[in-house]
Amino acid sequence: MSRRYFGTDGIRGEVGSKPITPDFMLKLGWACGRVFSRSDDGAGRKTVIIGKDTRVSGYMFESALEAGLVAAGVDVKLLGPMPTPAVALMTRTQHAVAGIVISASHNPFYDNGIKFFSATGSKLPDEVELAIEAELEEELEVVSSREIGKVLRVVDAAGRYIEYCKSTVPEGFSLRGLKIAVDCANGATYHIAPSVLSELGADVVTLGVQPDGFNINEGVGSTDTAALSALVLEQQADLGIAYDGDGDRVLFVDRNGKLVDGDELLYIIALHRLAHGTSEAGVVGTAMSNLGLELALRDAGLQLVRAKVGDRYVKEMMESQGWLLGGESSGHIICADHTTTGDGIVASLQVLVAVQKSGGELLTLLKGMTKCPQTMINVRVKGKFDINDYPAIVDAVKEVEDTLGDRGRVLLRPSGTEPLVRVMVEGQDHEKVAELCADLAGRVEAAVA
Repeated sequence: MSRRYFGTDGIRGEVGSKPITPDFMLKLGWACGRVFSRSDDGAGRKTVIIGKDTRVSGYMFESALEAGLVAAGVDVKLLGPMPTPAVALMTRTQHAVAGIVISASHNPFYDNGIKFFSATGSKLPDEVELAIEAELEEELEVVSSREIGKVLRVVDAAGRYIEYCKSTVPEGFSLRGLKIAVDCANGATYHIAPSVLSELGADVVTLGVQPDGFNINEGVGSTDTAALSALVLEQQADLGIAYDGDGDRVLFVDRNGKLVDGDELLYIIALHRLAHGTSEAGVVGTAMSNLGLELALRDAGLQLVRAKVGDRYVKEMMESQGWLLGGESSGHIICADHTTTGDGIVASLQVLVAVQKSGGELLTLLKGMTKCPQTMINVRVKGKFDINDYPAIVDAVKEVEDTLGDRGRVLLRPSGTEPLVRVMVEGQDHEKVAELCADLAGRVEAAVA
C-alpha cells in the first residue's frame, strides 16, 4: 500500500499548503490517537508526548494535534520547544505510547512537519504509518465526554534532558580549559546545548540562541556555518559546534574555522572507541558517505557498511549489523548505546570526549582521514530510472569502477523529487575523478536519450 502523506521521515511541507494545515493536523491527531490507543501494553488510558521546535506555526499545530488526540481519548503531555531526540527520550521515560515532534528540521521557518516516535523512541514502523493513513480516511468521531483525554504541560522537560545529556559522558569528565562557540540555529537546542556544555565546564560563547519564530536556520546552524566559523576566529575559540533547527544534526568547525562534517565526526568517534576497547567491527554510513571515511576506517581495521540515505535506514542497518555507531555526512549521528535516534548534543559530547583525551585539539584527531575528491553531475531522465534497463550504462559503470579499483567508487542515484539521476564518482585524484564523472555522465545521457 503506497503512502499518501508519510515520507521517509514523517510529514513535511509548506505551512498553509496541504497537508500542513490546522484542519489536517486536527484530523492527524485524532487518527494517531485512534491507532496509538490500540496499544496492547496492559495500561489503561494512553499518553502521547508532543514537542516542537521554535517555528511560529508550532503553536498552531500543537493546539490542533492536542485537540485531535484528546478527542480520540488519549492523554497528552506537552514539552514545549525541545530537540527531536529529547522527545524520543521523554517518550520512553514517560512510558508514553508515542511521541510527536512538530518540526521541519533544517528547513526555513515557513515549512513545518510532523515526526513520530514509537514507545521505544524509534521511528514508527511502516505498518503503523499505514494504519494512521487508513484512519485519516475515516469520519472523525469524538469519544464520550467521560473518555476525553487530558492535557498536562511538563514544566521541567528541558532540565531533565540536560541532565540526561550530561550522563552520557564518563564520570568525572570535564570541559574545563576549552572555549567552545555554539550555534543553536535559533532552534530547539537554544536553551539546552549552552547549558549542557557550560555545566560540564566549558567556556561557552553562543550564536543562534534568540529564536523569534521566524529566524530558525536563517544564516545560522548546521546548514550555514559561515557565521560560526567567523565567531570561532573572532573569539579565538578552540572549536565550534553547530546544531540544526530541531537538534538531531551536528557539525563542528576547528580552531581555524574549517568545517568538520558528519563523516569526519563519525571517524573521530569510531577511532576513539577503538582505542578504548569499546568499538564493534564497523560503522554504518550511507550511499553518500565519503570514500575517505571508508578507506580511513579500513586502514584502522574497521568496516563501513552503507545504508540508504536517511537516518531511519541507518538505524535499521545498525540493528541488523549489531553495531552501535552510524550516521550521515549531514551530521545525523546515532550512538545507539546512548540514544535511539540521531542526537546532535549527545553526538557532540562523544566527539568532545575524544578531543579532551587527545589534549584538546580537534585537528589532531583527523590526521588519519583524508576526504576523497567527489564530482557529481545531474543527468535528466524520462520517468523512473533503473540502471538494469540500460546495459550500456551498466558496462560504462563497470569500466569506471575497474579504472578506480578499490580506491574509488561510482554511484548512480535517482533523485527522489526530480526526473534526474545523480552521477557521482569518487577517488583520490581530483582531475581524474572529474574526467571520469564527465565521461560517465555523457554516456548515461546518451543512453537515456
